Amino acid sequence: MSAIDSQYLIPFTDEHEMVRETVRGLVNDRIAPRAVSLDESHAFPHEAMQELAELDLLGIYVPEEFGGAGMDFVAYVITMEELGRGCGSTALTYTAHTGLCITPITILASDEQKKRWLPELCSGKKYGCFGLSEPGSGTDAGSLTTTAVRDGDDYIINGTKMWITNGKYAGYMVTTCKTDPSQGRGKGISSLVVPMDSPGVSVIKEEDKLGLRASSTAQVFLDKVRVPAENLIGEENDGFPAFMKTLEGGRIAIAAMALGLAQSAYERSIEYAKQRETFGRPLAGHQTIQNYLADMAMKIEAARLLVYRAAFMKDAGLPFGKEASMAKLFATEMAMEVTSNAIQVHGGYGYVREFEVERIWRDAKLCTIGEGTSEIQQVIIARNILGEAAKAV
Repeated sequence: MSAIDSQYLIPFTDEHEMVRETVRGLVNDRIAPRAVSLDESHAFPHEAMQELAELDLLGIYVPEEFGGAGMDFVAYVITMEELGRGCGSTALTYTAHTGLCITPITILASDEQKKRWLPELCSGKKYGCFGLSEPGSGTDAGSLTTTAVRDGDDYIINGTKMWITNGKYAGYMVTTCKTDPSQGRGKGISSLVVPMDSPGVSVIKEEDKLGLRASSTAQVFLDKVRVPAENLIGEENDGFPAFMKTLEGGRIAIAAMALGLAQSAYERSIEYAKQRETFGRPLAGHQTIQNYLADMAMKIEAARLLVYRAAFMKDAGLPFGKEASMAKLFATEMAMEVTSNAIQVHGGYGYVREFEVERIWRDAKLCTIGEGTSEIQQVIIARNILGEAAKAV
């Protein structure tokens, strides 16, 4: 295979195809039919999470010795695309657990720590969440103010974490805390695993969101929370880089979710255009509608190439930060365009709940914000392109 081929071909394996077929079957039979009721009720998708656990997908890329399926990152991205196609809320719940909580543990934790936490997380006995954002530090994650002070064999944690997906239902939160305030922005930060039933942990608010309404988004208050020092993962004061690495992989996952949402809106638009008649012929016979659908097809396929190229680069051990940001920026903005145009194709029916494209559009918007906004992805891409020259901008 030539150098250019290795960059642009997508060599899915039999295992990858098996994962896609399995998840698609679950989505079509069980998850997608529940999407409307979950959106209306705001009910946490516990049933779907347990179904994913039964298929060994909650720990899809965790080594088997720690309770996972031992697959690769591409298999995880395939799962995210298929879940996004069926129910955005379920996809977000899944990636917060599998991508954001489990990943820092697999990167930083000792084998003994992995054996303590990963089997419960992989089996779905407990759900996980990721405590990075705070009321005053979202995009500027390095300016966090939550502190962890060593007290004998424990750390005492004080602070507030915000936008915590799964926060209300999680058994563990992998969180960042400032352990050495004397160090500057983005430094002196450690990673700790906090049992959510610890005294002093409270969910003080659950957000009422535009979309992804069945995923739990909580504000978590940590008031003198005592956590054993053995819950520190990685080195003290050096946990922040692993969280940033986690977000790089998370960007690919969110891009895959956006890809699935766009695919669903596109498929619904094709079906509607073939069935709906205007001016004595199917809607699909009008050139304007054909143009909409052609653009949808083209941009979805372009996004798919970017998403899976980034995923394969990650699995190959290659630097993938720029490619992850490109995939996220393009796929998520594409999803907003495709879902908006899907509403246009449906006309007035696209604006009502019955035809679901309005829900998909609402769900897609978060993808341009979470795991780093579109604007931050542009900054990351530009810095990779320009190098030192970007610092003058």
